[in-house]
Amino acid sequence: MRIAISARGPNSYSDVDERFGRAYWFLIYDEENDSWMPIDNSVNREKAKGAGSSTAEMMRELGVKLVLTGETGPKAYRVLSQSGISVCHGICGMVRDALENWKENHTEPAKAANDNGSPSCLMAVGEHPVYGAGIFGKHGLPEKAG
Repeated sequence: MRIAISARGPNSYSDVDERFGRAYWFLIYDEENDSWMPIDNSVNREKAKGAGSSTAEMMRELGVKLVLTGETGPKAYRVLSQSGISVCHGICGMVRDALENWKENHTEPAKAANDNGSPSCLMAVGEHPVYGAGIFGKHGLPEKAG
């Protein structure tokens, strides 16, 4: 199985990058070969929009089955889930240690995204932290009554 860990550097001694879509690197661990493969995520990280979903697509193309990261937004989480890729959130510390913690069953698979993502990710109808319940536009602000 291939496991991707978001990282701040290109080796297993690097710190985990808490961001998924805008992570600097991904370290892909191949259990079958007991090997690491660094992936530079600069192309996705520098996108103005869609960094998370583009990074999730890259994970699918690389044959990843598990992602260990700090957080994912709703679009990235949806692409990962629909691709059959499990996600564990709240991962921190060194990449090598994060993998060992997962192997020792100290991490649980996520059931949903744990970051709101960009304001355009907000649901059309829901609860806004400042404005309360209602219908919100693409910037997360209440829409004017027509």
